[in-house]
Amino acid sequence: MAQQRPIDIEYDGLRFQAAFRADLIVNGCVLVEVKSVERLTAVHGKQVLTYLRLLKQPLGLLINFGGETLKEGLRRIVNDYKPLAPSRLRVNQ
Repeated sequence: MAQQRPIDIEYDGLRFQAAFRADLIVNGCVLVEVKSVERLTAVHGKQVLTYLRLLKQPLGLLINFGGETLKEGLRRIVNDYKPLAPSRLRVNQ
């Protein structure tokens, strides 16, 4: 698990050192972005999706501790979803 990890990115042949800081990366495959705002907006989700695309990661969680309930402030963000299990093992088909 890495906290406040500086992320270098390469775009269009240019390299940017510490372009952004990831709040939390779990097992190198789940990005967690933490907020404390009254209400999450679309821009917060787009920020996580951008981070996922730059990191080439499939899954992120956006967690807001500023809302009334944690359930209200929890969003799962998926980048180019590919099922991890064969179709016969998936639930709710």
